[in-house]
Order: sequence, then structure tokens, then C-alpha cells
Amino acid sequence: MTNTELSQSAEGRSSEGGQGVVGHREAGGAPIAAEAAASALVGHTSGAEWLARYSTSLMGVFGTPQRVLVRGAGCLVWDADGKEYLDLLGGIAVNALGHANPFVTSVISSQLATLGHVSNFFTSPTQIALAEKLLDLTQAPAGSKVFFANSGTEAVEAAFKLARRNSAGPSGAPRNKIIALEGAFHGRTMGALALTAKEAYRAPFEPLPGGVVHIPFGDIAALEAAVDETVAAVFLEPIQGEAGVRPLPPGFLKAAREATAKAGALLILDEVQTGIGRTGKWLASQDSGIVPDAITLAKGLGGGFPIGALVTFGERTSSLLTAGQHGTTFGGNPVATAAALATLHAIESQRVLENVAKVGDYLRAGLTDVDGVTEVRGEGLLIGFDLDADVASAVVTAGLDAGFIVNSPGPRTIRLAPPLVLTTEQAGTFLAALPAILQTAKDAL
Repeated sequence: MTNTELSQSAEGRSSEGGQGVVGHREAGGAPIAAEAAASALVGHTSGAEWLARYSTSLMGVFGTPQRVLVRGAGCLVWDADGKEYLDLLGGIAVNALGHANPFVTSVISSQLATLGHVSNFFTSPTQIALAEKLLDLTQAPAGSKVFFANSGTEAVEAAFKLARRNSAGPSGAPRNKIIALEGAFHGRTMGALALTAKEAYRAPFEPLPGGVVHIPFGDIAALEAAVDETVAAVFLEPIQGEAGVRPLPPGFLKAAREATAKAGALLILDEVQTGIGRTGKWLASQDSGIVPDAITLAKGLGGGFPIGALVTFGERTSSLLTAGQHGTTFGGNPVATAAALATLHAIESQRVLENVAKVGDYLRAGLTDVDGVTEVRGEGLLIGFDLDADVASAVVTAGLDAGFIVNSPGPRTIRLAPPLVLTTEQAGTFLAALPAILQTAKDAL
């Protein structure tokens, strides 16, 4: 299905939900039909009652949820008790077009009513069209290919196996090492966890897949010393999100490309969090002057619907994984790929990338003027800012009480990854409220 066909099939119905990408149902109002149907299935229950039931029915891997959310529209969400929040986390960089985007939801509904799932003995027009679209957006050279998964960590698992296939050096010696960075987060499944640096995540599950070496973040000399003919691949995030939104220093990606090309290693970029417009560009790495060997994507790609992708660049890299060497039951299914096509079409047709750059600049500039903020980092609408005290966790709590959803990846760091359709007016309400939120957090110590 082409972007034009997607537009014709669903844009006509988007007016039922509101005013396109940015403006639909931001002020609340009567429940929409889907919300009413969901309420009929689960009933009306308070947040406290839901959380009590949560604790007896779900595994505790996420701790206690902060709230029970029942509805979203644009950049706003509401909890089970009716409280409204400005969502400045976007499902951790997932809800690129906000919540309940009328175009995307219409395309998903139409596709599900037409063809929901087929096995990978078959393909579908949406799967093929999305692969072609991603190759175009990533400016991939001839011979490049796409593998679809269901999440970012699954895309990284595919990339890990791709790296393992780059197994023989020019002298015949095995390539048995993979390089990642200190502070890296690539996921929690076993291969992705081996690439992830945080010891608290790794220790309970060791031994992990071997051969991964973590080198100092941003240290070009350490990178050049580590990459030799025994290295199969180097995995890099252009901006480390879980480490507090830390961009790689200028020149690091180019140095990585030169070192890996010289040694015959793959350069694999993890753009799960930074891709699909998050930084105001389709890829955070696209203006670095390099062509990687592979890129992983997910999060914002489906606009809230689960999908991940591994894009391999060039014929040699794309031929490393052959028939039967990897697979997935649900990856690339018609509904997920239709959701991704709709998301990409909306980002393009609504000039969302321009909005990301504008609102991101506004937010970062405003944050630098807030007392108690010591450093602001990031690009576009992936922003981290440091505080002058270890109060980040308390800021999250105070923010919720004030009606804002933010995240604390570290004791002094707050991360923002809002929907890409956030307006300057909405960003301004957060900047205006932040001084009081910070003071409330400090007073709570």
C-alpha cells in the first residue's frame, strides 16, 4: 500500500477524531467509541483499585506503576481517576504522533479488518511498501535490505546475529569480539543485554553471550585501539538515551566508520530511540557523513504499534543472514507495517520534523534559564537535563502531581521524549511549572 493509498483510505475519516496530527481532542470531552467499548470490557474502577489488582496479577519487573492510564489524545493522557497529564515521555519515545492519532488508528482498523496476520511463508503489500520506504528514508545504497521484528531489543538481537555472521578475518583468524560503549543500553534480551553496559541489568543473568567488550564513552583513541581484525562489529547509539541523553562527541561516528572499515568490522548504529524524527531528522546519524553497515529502528516507527526493523546497508552486509538463520512469527505483519506506513506518511505530510526542531530548540533554551538546571543536552525532542541535587526521582513524582509525565534515567537527570507533535504552548506550560516542581522535589528530601 502506497502513502497515497493510505492517505485516501484514512485521511477522510480523520476529521471524526479531530484536527489532524496536532489538534485532535486535546481538551477531553465525551468518551470516543473505542474508549466506551474498552470500559464495557473492564468496567469503571479507581486507580487504587486497579493497582491493587495489578500487584496480584502481573510480574513485578516494572515495580509499582506510577498511575493507571485509561485514555489519551494528542499529547495528553488521563488516568483512571480522571486526572489529566501532559505526556512529555511519549511511552519512552514511542508515541511519535501522540495518542489516538485519527489517521494512524483509522489505517490500523482498516488493515485489521482486511488482513491482520499471515505467516512468513507469505508477504503483504504493506510489508514490502514499508521496507521500500525505510530504504528510501535511510538513503540506503543498492543491495540494502530490511528485516522486521516486533521491538527494539528484537531488532538488536537480529543485528547481534548479523555481527556473528561476520566471523572470519582476512587472515583466517576468527572475529570473536563485539565492541560497545560504557553507558550503552541496547535492550534486555540476552544478546542485547550483553551489549548493554549497566551492571545491575547484566549481573542477575550472567553468563551472557560472550565476546562483548565495553570501551569508554566518546574516547576515539580507545575505539581505535580496540578495533582490530578480531572484531566482528561495533554497536553505537548516536545519543545514549538511558545514560541521560548523552550525544556522541563530534567526529566519533566518522572515526568509528574509518576504524571498522579498515579492520573489516561492521558498524551497527542503534537508532531505536533516536530514529524516526526524534532528533528532527529521520536518523540522528544522517548528517554525520558516514554510511553504516546496519541500523536498528523501533519505538516511534509504529506510532505506538509494536514494530522494529533492522536495515542492512549494501549487498555484502545484507547477504550475511540467509534463509533459515533468523525469523519471527509476528515481525512485519500487515497491521504493524500499515501502522508504520501511516506514521511515516503523517510525519512527512504534516511537516512534523520542522515542529520537532522548533519545539526542541524552544524547550532546550527555556530549560537553560531555569534555576537548579545545570546542563541541558540532546537534539530535537530527545532532551536530558541535569539538576543541582539528587532529586530526579522526586521531580518525577512532583511532576505527576502537577500534571506532567517525565522520566529520571539518573539521580540528577531528567529525560524528555514527548510526542513529536508537542506544541510550543504545551512545552511552555512545563517550563512555567518546572521551578515549582523542582522546589517541591527539594522540599520532599
